[in-house]
Amino acid sequence: MIEKWNAAHYLKYGDERTRAAADLASRVKLARPEIIADLGCGPGNSTQILRSRWPDSNVIGIDNSAEMIATAKLSFPNQNWILADVADWTPAIPIALVYSNAALQWLPNHASLIPRLFSFVAPEGALAFQIPSSTYATVRMLIHDISYDPAWTQRMSSPRNALTMKPPSFYYDSLAADASSMDIWETEYYHVMDSQDAIVDWISSTGLRPFLSVLDTEAERNRFVTELRCGVSSAYEHRSDGKVLFPFRRTFVIAYR
Repeated sequence: MIEKWNAAHYLKYGDERTRAAADLASRVKLARPEIIADLGCGPGNSTQILRSRWPDSNVIGIDNSAEMIATAKLSFPNQNWILADVADWTPAIPIALVYSNAALQWLPNHASLIPRLFSFVAPEGALAFQIPSSTYATVRMLIHDISYDPAWTQRMSSPRNALTMKPPSFYYDSLAADASSMDIWETEYYHVMDSQDAIVDWISSTGLRPFLSVLDTEAERNRFVTELRCGVSSAYEHRSDGKVLFPFRRTFVIAYR
């Protein structure tokens, strides 16, 4: 079973993964939020962007992965880290900035989750989050196609529903009644990858994990990944310099109290 998050593998593409985190933080119009909660902080890469943007704020990193928190503590030992499930987490006091980079897509029931997180925001504070777009990248569609193979399709219902992101209009409607203003946008990043296999390597530390975790044997997992590599090789072309462009669209939401 492939269940635990691998912090080292996740950080292999750390520059690409933190780009959206930096873009989100740069658009938040708060001068000096007293307390910032980084929900789903992972190994702490997004948390450092927040600390750099607001050096005088109390920034708290929260994640439900013991390995991710352990890596964050090892890399940044003098910072505040909490091992907790964001789905159940409730702060003791209102938070000036509730922030999340590429984490909420793993949590269910956004219709209740998003208003709940916004309820934690202090007066004149903000909820800011970034998630993959609900319009799947080609590699995600390939993964779903492979999941319908008769050899394992009956085991794939949960993985096919693991990602829970909604379109921008959904988040606007979820927050419009309570937010004083909102900033919502989508950006498509074209990540420059060394090869098609690098795209598979990227996704194997995130979106591919639920699918591989329900496969019983290493042989099954190898066959799934081999089929994915074949599909990716056909779908993503080499550019003139031999590199491969990996388009990845993300949704950004900032709601102010």
